Amino acid sequence: MTNAPQFPEEMGFSQESSLERDASRLDECVARLAEARKMVSSVIFGQNDAIEQTLIGILSGGHVLMVGAPGLGKSLLAHTLGKVLGLLDKRVQFTPDLMPADILGSEVLEEGTDGKRAFRFIKGPVFCQLLLADEINRASPRTQSALLQAMQEREVSVAGFSHKLPEPFHVLATQNPLEQEGTYPLPEAQLDRFLLEVRLGYPDADEERKIVTETTGRYPARPRQVLQTDDLVEAQDFVRRLPMPDRVLDTIIALCRECRPESTSLADIRENVAWGPGTRAAQALSLACRARAMLFGRFAPSIEDIEELAVPVLRHRFGLTYGARAEGFTAKGLITDALAHLQENS
Repeated sequence: MTNAPQFPEEMGFSQESSLERDASRLDECVARLAEARKMVSSVIFGQNDAIEQTLIGILSGGHVLMVGAPGLGKSLLAHTLGKVLGLLDKRVQFTPDLMPADILGSEVLEEGTDGKRAFRFIKGPVFCQLLLADEINRASPRTQSALLQAMQEREVSVAGFSHKLPEPFHVLATQNPLEQEGTYPLPEAQLDRFLLEVRLGYPDADEERKIVTETTGRYPARPRQVLQTDDLVEAQDFVRRLPMPDRVLDTIIALCRECRPESTSLADIRENVAWGPGTRAAQALSLACRARAMLFGRFAPSIEDIEELAVPVLRHRFGLTYGARAEGFTAKGLITDALAHLQENS
């Protein structure tokens, strides 16, 4: 990015652009992000796509839902990111008996030295910068919903009083496959608050050999802090300041509308989707594309970013009909078809 040409005016830049004046800071930011990504990859092996997508979610200022079978490194990835990015991280293990107060905190009645009694709010683990909600779908829907306000408004309300959360605030939630026993599907409203759904799969043979070798020795790799909190906040600000080319924005809007049964031109989506992604999905895809562009040292997002991020941004915002699931339709397949249809007709 350091050797990049002048900012092109067709991308929304001008000689007076504040982003152009901050080009050197932007270069430093990109370099630090590359170092952070390399540091995370030195601890987490065989999950490059998951690392990239989770970083994109945090750079976008959003929350990430990580889905995969036990033992694939979901919790380790979240803890490593907290360490590398310099964020105060806390962990909550979601269990069937977990209560909302165990996450948000509660008020306790205390007696002071003067004998007077008063309520004092004791903050729960949600008061941090990076919350690892481990196995979130093990808890009941009531407890899952305790995070709704925190994720959207960055504050919680307890006993009629609002309490601001630290900045920045991100939730990295891990979820076991819904087919496993003892799991509860997340409410649609909560799913929509996750900017990305990241899928972690099994590594290939070479990667698995490396994982076993590197993690069972006497001195396993330890993450090192690369960024300060202010560095991350600055990076998130740069993401929102990157220009959005009209062609990319038009494609994002068209894709989201094409994935809705009310406005699609595709019969498969019209007949097999109960509800599609809302406007928040278009906002999320716009931010994620900007974040990916900056992560790869580009000044503006491209159609390639949409192709890479459409599935992780949109697939958890789909409601397939019962018949569609029985016939083998998937959100990923429908999103891919919709994007291919748009590209063919562009």
